Parts: sequence; C-alpha cells; structure tokens
Amino acid sequence: MRFLFITGGGSAPVHAGIPLAWAARTAGHEVIVACPEENRDLIAHVGLPAYAVTPVGIADAMLKDRAGDPLPIPEDFTAQLDFIGRGFGRLSAAAHQETLALARTWKPDVIIGGEYNHHAQLVAKQLGLPLVSHTYALYDRAETDWQAATAELEPELSALGLSALPEAELFVDITPPSLRPDDAVPARLMRWTPGNQQVGLERWMCAKGDKPRVVITSGSRSKFVPALGADFFRPLLANPALSDGSVEVVIATTEPVAQQLRAEFPDIKAGWVPLDVVAPTADLVVHHGGGVTVMTLLNAGVPQVVLPEIPTSAVSVRRVDERGAAITLDGNNPPVAEVAGAISKILGDSGYRASAQEISREIAGLTPSAEIVKEIEKLV
Repeated sequence: MRFLFITGGGSAPVHAGIPLAWAARTAGHEVIVACPEENRDLIAHVGLPAYAVTPVGIADAMLKDRAGDPLPIPEDFTAQLDFIGRGFGRLSAAAHQETLALARTWKPDVIIGGEYNHHAQLVAKQLGLPLVSHTYALYDRAETDWQAATAELEPELSALGLSALPEAELFVDITPPSLRPDDAVPARLMRWTPGNQQVGLERWMCAKGDKPRVVITSGSRSKFVPALGADFFRPLLANPALSDGSVEVVIATTEPVAQQLRAEFPDIKAGWVPLDVVAPTADLVVHHGGGVTVMTLLNAGVPQVVLPEIPTSAVSVRRVDERGAAITLDGNNPPVAEVAGAISKILGDSGYRASAQEISREIAGLTPSAEIVKEIEKLV
C-alpha cells in the first residue's frame, strides 16, 4: 500500500510522526512524507522520503496573515488559542494545493496527517481516501483553536461544500490514559516512541557522573523564537540551585546557541544532544513546555520543571503536575527563588521520579506503532 504522511508546523510534529511512518515502511509499505520546505531536510535525514509542499514555514504562518502582514501575539489566553488555530489554518491553506497535486500524481491508498495539519483532511475528502489523524503531544484540543482553524479555512471548506473540518476514520492519540482529559475525543491510543534527529554520541551523553544531572532545553523552537535562545538559558545557569557546583548541568540546544553559552560558561556541556538519549541519564529536566519535549521525558520517566513559553503551552503539562511528575511555573522567566525552589524540591523528593516512572510504564503498555499500521491496513 501507499501511505502519504502529512506533517509540518515546526519540528515537533515531524518528530512525533516519524515513528509511525518508520513502522509503515518497515511493514513493507511505500511512504512519502509531505511537509513544508523547512522540514524537508530533517525528514530526509531520518531516512524517509520527503516532498516539500509549501515554502511557508510555521513562523510565517503564525506571525503573518495570508497577505503577509505581521500579526501580534495576543496576551489573552483565549485569544492565544484562536491565534494558534488560525496559524495552523494558514499553514494548511498554503500547503493544500501542492499536497493535492502530489496525491493525485502518486495515488496513495491512505492519508495520515498530524492533528493540526488540516490539509490532510481536505485532500482526503477531495480524493475520497481514508484519513488517519494523530496527536503529536499530550491531548490539548480546545474548541476555540479548532473553531479558529475552521474559520481561517472557510474559503477552502466552502469550495468543497463543507462548513466544518472532516473527521478522521481513525484518530490516534499518544496521550497515556491517566493524562487524557475527561472531554477528550475518543481515540485509539498508541505508544509514544521518540523520533528526534540523532548525532554521533559522546560518552557523557549516555551516562552521568557522581552528581545529580539537570538537563536544560528549549527544544527545536529556539531556532525561530528568540526568547528560547541564549536568553532562556543564561538566568538558569546563573541560578544558585544550578551554579553552586552541587549538580551537573547539560544544555541540549541548537549548535549556534550552544556556542554562545560555551563561550560564557566554559565548564558546561552544551550542544545538539539527542534528548531521548540524555533524558534517561537525568535526575531532572528544565524546559520550555514543548509538547514533544514533555512526551520524551514522560517516556523516559524523568521529572520536569516547566517554564512555559506562552500560557497555552502549560495547559496539558499541568495534568502532569497533578500526577506529581512535574512542577510548572508561570512564564519562561519566573523569579529566581521560584525556579530554585522547584529544582530543589524535585531533586530532594524521590516521589517525583516515582510518579514519572509510573507514567513511563503506562506509556510502555500502550499499542506499539507497528500494530497501528496493521489497523490502518484494515481501514484501507
């Protein structure tokens, strides 16, 4: 069979969708991954055929309207949800026609799209193909952002005689059951597996020394969000809880940011470190609240301190707080004492790690991606 995967919206949805695409290819199916140009090399580097369907990237889709005029990021929580939904709607609109042309030429048997890659829904509807949709992080669908995406895509939906986004025949969610909200849409639950890019490893990435290890990361968003670059790390590296020599600090970030930090803090380990490799060696990870980062750490059974980039980033991870596996603070630059207190609390209380490991075991018990591929075969 031919499986057309549709992804994009930054690196995180790509990383999340890669394991299912790998599983389909391993099962003997033909696979092509349709994506924005900015993600093509990433997908190719992890061994999957990548086809660019739009030059528009996630930053432009979020921060500019269809005419290319800049859009301010709202501060109000509900307005942020609307803003995000419309941004993914614009990215989907930009990718729609070239994805449709690819599908008409290549003739896939099924379309598998990320939950917010709405052009997957449009193309599947136009060609009468079965559609599989999947989450890329903890379930966080809200009516506001879904309605916003629908409103943004009104021209495309109207052209198809639709007033709402089509539903998938199979909705796959990687959220462990204990972290799914009560009002979540019914889904087939799939085991989370990391799909991030790798590098040649060094020994220190695989095992820690005698001190507790704290990893700090701001994820792949640091490539286009200035607030998640070196300025995200500097106050943390100067925090007494991390600078007094009692812990080992590892910075997992892009190489340009790492170069800045190594020049200022010559004793730290910093670079593009595969998070799925270093996470199991950590006693704690401090990060920005990215969805794939959260899932990678839950899978590894590691407690977290979260400094959310924007308020909407904190919604789903606060459910991890309630399980006792994380502490989420307000904003990505909270008072020094609050950060130090959260770090000390988790490092001094083994209950946080025990709770994180419970969630890790829950994830391990879910249906592996290879079995989901078999269900997709039956759907086709």
